[in-house]
Amino acid sequence: MLLALTLPAGASAPENQPTVVMMSLDGFRWDYMDKYHAPHLQAIAANGVRAEQLRPAYPTKTFPNHLTLITGLYPVHHGIVDNRFCDKERQQCYKMGMGQDDSSWLSGIPLWNLAEINGMKSATYFWPESDARINGMTPSYYYHYSKQADYKARIDQIIAWLQMPEATRPHFVAGYFSLVDSMGHDFGPDSPQVADAVAKVDAMIGRLRAGIKALGYPVNLIVLADHGMAATDNEKAVDYRELAVDEAKFQVVNASTRLFVYAKPDTASEDVTALRERLSQLAAGRYRVLTEAYLAARHYSNSPRIADIILEVDAPRYFTAKPLAERDSGGNHGYSYTKDMGALFVAEGPAFNTGVVLPPFDNVNVYPLVARILRLPITHPIDGTIAPLLPALKL
Repeated sequence: MLLALTLPAGASAPENQPTVVMMSLDGFRWDYMDKYHAPHLQAIAANGVRAEQLRPAYPTKTFPNHLTLITGLYPVHHGIVDNRFCDKERQQCYKMGMGQDDSSWLSGIPLWNLAEINGMKSATYFWPESDARINGMTPSYYYHYSKQADYKARIDQIIAWLQMPEATRPHFVAGYFSLVDSMGHDFGPDSPQVADAVAKVDAMIGRLRAGIKALGYPVNLIVLADHGMAATDNEKAVDYRELAVDEAKFQVVNASTRLFVYAKPDTASEDVTALRERLSQLAAGRYRVLTEAYLAARHYSNSPRIADIILEVDAPRYFTAKPLAERDSGGNHGYSYTKDMGALFVAEGPAFNTGVVLPPFDNVNVYPLVARILRLPITHPIDGTIAPLLPALKL
């Protein structure tokens, strides 16, 4: 389902309009808050709501899940089905951030656009693809991504946006930090480097909370993550070169935890079937060749962007083309959902009850939650539902 959208003309924002700030801590696993004692995040949970886990959409990758969070759509519906993939109809391939130059890769109405078309200003600080002109629109205020941008400066800019006069102030603000994910990849989820990264981003959330409290008006703060992290083992990695896929007939895209095999336009269906059977015979318990039923159960079907053959591993394995001596130890995500892939969700503010612990829920449901708080009507198709989150709300 790729949505064809007709956007209504913007209306005036209502008086006493609620405000939501939604911060994403990339790769912040559900248990890091307590495992590494993050006091500011723990304070949000104690003063508001926490989830046992926020379940990411399949696949548990950064761009698919950030787009799911912000559109309320599964990856096959918003279009970003992995961090890297190809489209068999377009005969083109996508990699992270390409929406800035070609927004036709993206479908759905992001929360920042939902705000704008209802007369409410929005702002983003590095949310993935937030500089893409989706539906021909961008947030009122946004930045092009730079990993080197100072974290303190990001928080201070968010507070500065919230201090603007009512006529120009955004009421939906989204922000993004990548540090915990980077350290998780480089050193693994149980490393002192991840513990230090958790402390640093928690301090930034503390700075944000302090700035919000000084504003003089109420703000709803949601802090969440896109996915978790699992430890990897270099000796158990699968060197996909050994699979000897015929590159004259197939294009191979390594998504690390999954291997995509796309048939080229002139490749016969019999060649696809033969390769699938051969790869199944070579698996030897190292990976599985995914079936249509397996993918459909994960809302991952009926899209030209899904490869003809997908191989998938479980942690601690991953796919690589590097010899053992050149492989990097650490962690990974992108696996089919397990507890280690679960993400953080905490929230506080006038819309939220106090002391609520929600059972695990799917991150596709965050979109209708934010829309409900901001009083924004959802008149287009989405995949999420607010039902699992109603116990968290005073509304």
